[in-house]
Order: sequence, then structure tokens, then C-alpha cells
Amino acid sequence: MKIEVCIDSVQSAINSEKGGAIRVELCDNLFEGGTTPSAGTIAITRQQISIGLQVIIRPRGGDFLFSELEMEIMKHDVQTAKELGADGVVIGILTPEGKVDKARCAELIAIARPMNVTFHRAFDMTEDPFRALEDIIALGCERILTSGQQKSAIEGKELIAELHKKAAGRIIIMPGAGIDEYNIDQMVACGVEECHVAARKPERSGMQFQNHRVFMGGTMRMPEYEIQVTDSERINKMTK
Repeated sequence: MKIEVCIDSVQSAINSEKGGAIRVELCDNLFEGGTTPSAGTIAITRQQISIGLQVIIRPRGGDFLFSELEMEIMKHDVQTAKELGADGVVIGILTPEGKVDKARCAELIAIARPMNVTFHRAFDMTEDPFRALEDIIALGCERILTSGQQKSAIEGKELIAELHKKAAGRIIIMPGAGIDEYNIDQMVACGVEECHVAARKPERSGMQFQNHRVFMGGTMRMPEYEIQVTDSERINKMTK
């Protein structure tokens, strides 16, 4: 099984390569499903790893219906990712009716080339996955990241298997969401050859003084003295 790892730090990129991943998807704000990382993070990640580097192009969390201003941001971010040495970008734009916005996606793809392009889990928000599959193939994307339009890829495995069959080698169907070393065999059974995983572990802060009365994230109250990093050992188990 070829493993792509969803990451939000340079250290996680290094750990992913050590674990045997073929590629990473570099994001920021994983709590919101991933947004575009900073130019500095892209540049230093590229310096530190030799495996594939995909950069998500998503200016905010929430839905995948973007304004003209957000579209301009994404165009610049695709160009920046290319200039900084990324191997590919991860995109997804929908119409208000829940269809793939082929015209806008084509604009980003044109800027991205010769990088490869993944259509991200905006696919899981489309109203007809089989029509979306054909639209994305027509756009020339190399792969689709999907949970089978369910909360997790395990729950969506029937659709994933059907999508893989209908794709018939025209595009890679890459399941993601909730896949780990304990259930990846269920993805193998779907016939897919690539999986998108996180496989993280907590890493405690080195801060000796800790003020537990204050939370930088407001009401969300994410841990202030703990970060999540990719666990290379878990990745290694999934590549066997």
C-alpha cells in the first residue's frame, strides 16, 4: 500500500518519510480540515524531505463555494507552491448546486502544471459522486481524495470500491479519513493502491511554566501545551 500522510508541520514531514510514506499533504489548520500552509512552511518542508510534497490550496475552512477574492488568493497560492518546489497541489471548488466547478478548477490546474493535482474531499460534498468522478477525470486530475461521502473511509468503503471500479485506471481513488494500522486491510479489500492517513501521536511541550487559565483558541480550547506529530512507526506498519 502506498501511503500519503496528512501533515501540518515540517517535523511530521520528516517523520512521514522515515516511516516509509511516498508523499505528504502539507496543510495548516487541520482542525478545520486543512487550509493552505505558509510559504515558509512549504519551503522548509521541501528542503527537509525528498518524497512527494503536495500542498493543499484552501483559503479557509467551511464550504467549498469560494468568492472571487478567494479565487485570486488560490491562484497566487498555487503559483507560490510551484515556485517553492512542491510536486503537486490539492484543490476542490464546487458550485452552489453541489457540482464540481469545472471552469474554476481548470483555471487552478492550468497554473499548477506541470505539477500533479489531487481533488480533495470537496468531492465528498458533491450531490452526485459518479458525475463528479467523470468531471474530475475530464479536468485531468491525477487522483481523488475521498471518504466515500461518509464520516470515515471505513463507513464509505462500498462507494470507494465502486468509484475505484468505475475509474478503471483513469484516475487514482485515494481513500482518506479514519484509516489507521488497524483497519487499512479494509481499504486493501476495496482494490485501491493508495491511502491517505494521519497516524499522529501527542508530543508534550517543553515549557516549564504553564498557565492553564488562558486558551489561545478561545472557546475551542485546544491543548496549549501539546502538539500532534506524525508517528513514523505507525506509518511503517501501514506500508508493509
